[in-house]
Amino acid sequence: MTKIKIRKVAKENAITQKVVFGFSKLQSISYTDTKMVSFFIEYLERLKKLSDLDWKTVFTSQRHGFGTEPMPVSSLTPSARTLVPDGIENLLVFRATGDKHVFLGIQDGNVFQVIFIEANFGDIYPHG
Repeated sequence: MTKIKIRKVAKENAITQKVVFGFSKLQSISYTDTKMVSFFIEYLERLKKLSDLDWKTVFTSQRHGFGTEPMPVSSLTPSARTLVPDGIENLLVFRATGDKHVFLGIQDGNVFQVIFIEANFGDIYPHG
C-alpha cells in the first residue's frame, strides 16, 4: 500500500472557497468492476454542481442533498480500511448521485481528495 501524505489545513481557511475535487488519492476498489455508464455520467454531473458551491454551503446543506457527513474509518469494509492513509480516523461522505451511492475522501484546504467511489453498494461500507 502506498503511503499518502495529507497536509492538515483548518476548515476555516477554505470555508469561503469553492469546492475543488482531486483524484490523485483515488483507490480503485469499487468503481473499476462496474459497467454502469449512467452512474458515472450522473456522478460527473454531481461533481460539477458541487464545484459551484463553497465549503460553507456544503457544511450547512443536508447530507442527502449537497452536504456531507463524517464516516469513521472503522465503519468501512476491511478491504477498504487497508487503503485509507495512516492517521485518518474519519472520511467525509458525499452522495455521488441522486440515490444512495457515495464517494468518500478527505478535505485538504478547499480540495476534496476523493479516495473511494462506491459504484457498487457494500464495496466500501455496509449499508444498513
